[in-house]
Amino acid sequence: MNIQSLLKQAQKMQAEIGKAEKALKERKYCALVNNGVVQVECNGAYEVTKVEIDGTLLTAENKELLEDMILMGVNEAVKKAVSEREEVMNQLTGGVKLPGAF
Repeated sequence: MNIQSLLKQAQKMQAEIGKAEKALKERKYCALVNNGVVQVECNGAYEVTKVEIDGTLLTAENKELLEDMILMGVNEAVKKAVSEREEVMNQLTGGVKLPGAF
C-alpha cells in the first residue's frame, strides 16, 4: 500500500467522522428519573436542552429531592450521549483512537 492510498483513506475517514459528529450533535438523549417525574434531554454536544418536572414535586419540602433528581437526569442523559458517540466513533475508526477526532 502506498502513501497516496493511505492519505486518501485518511481523508475519507476524516470526512466520515465529520458527518457522524454533525449527526450526533443533532441527536437528542432523554433520561427519565423516578418513572418520569423528572425528564432531562440533552443533545450530542452535551448541552441540556430541556428539563420537565412533574408539578407535584414543586414544594419546599421536595427541594433537595428535586435537585437530586435533576442531577441524576442530567448525568444519565449526558452518559447516553457520550456512550453513543464512543460507539459510533469506534465503528468508524475500527477502535483506533485518533487524536482530536473525539
